[in-house]
Amino acid sequence: MLNSKYSKVLSVVLVIAILIIIGFLVFIGIDWYKASISESENKNILEQFNNYVENEQKDNNNENLENVINNEDPNNEIIDPVVDPSSNVEEPSDGDNNNSGLTVKGMKVAGTIEIPKTNVKYAILDNSSAKAMEVGIAMLYGPGVNKVGNTVLAGHNYRNGTFFSNNKKLSNGDKIYITGLDNKKVTYVIYKIYETQQNDTSCYNRDTDGAMEITLSNCTDAANDMRLVIQAKAE
Repeated sequence: MLNSKYSKVLSVVLVIAILIIIGFLVFIGIDWYKASISESENKNILEQFNNYVENEQKDNNNENLENVINNEDPNNEIIDPVVDPSSNVEEPSDGDNNNSGLTVKGMKVAGTIEIPKTNVKYAILDNSSAKAMEVGIAMLYGPGVNKVGNTVLAGHNYRNGTFFSNNKKLSNGDKIYITGLDNKKVTYVIYKIYETQQNDTSCYNRDTDGAMEITLSNCTDAANDMRLVIQAKAE
């Protein structure tokens, strides 16, 4: 009788253990699948970014060449363009164009971020939504990529090592590279790393004394809603 009860208990424990193992494997599988999809989407965005900046560079070179040719006479002397003051034709505006630039899934791509120490290379999206963080690094706050002031960038901390998962391995002096749509790459050097509460945004709006700075933010591994904050300044 006792052995029968003992066998039933063992059976129940065994079933529970199997279910736990299956659940863990499913969790790992879903995590891996999400990482695979995210990496594939990011690779596609980076390819689009590279094509975009290359085409922009070609267009700019062609435009400059065309301007030089149009403003030269047969003797290679520069001639100022003649403008008819009575003309009613308006010059094109240099203002912002909402349809200009590179967009992915309706979100503007502002540049890319590279962190060699943690093998990170992702697109920076000018968007702070959860959707943006699923495919790249989200821009939460600031003047923008490679501009004077402090620009805050946020990334997920997954168990699969993607996005900002390995930011905890970074140290003061490590370098971060940010490339804008103008294809200009700026080197930033980490000078401060600390943890803070989830709702602490005191590091966002700070005086950089005319320097270009970035702040990286991601969840810590602890289940207490803490944030890992990394500050870096342009060389």
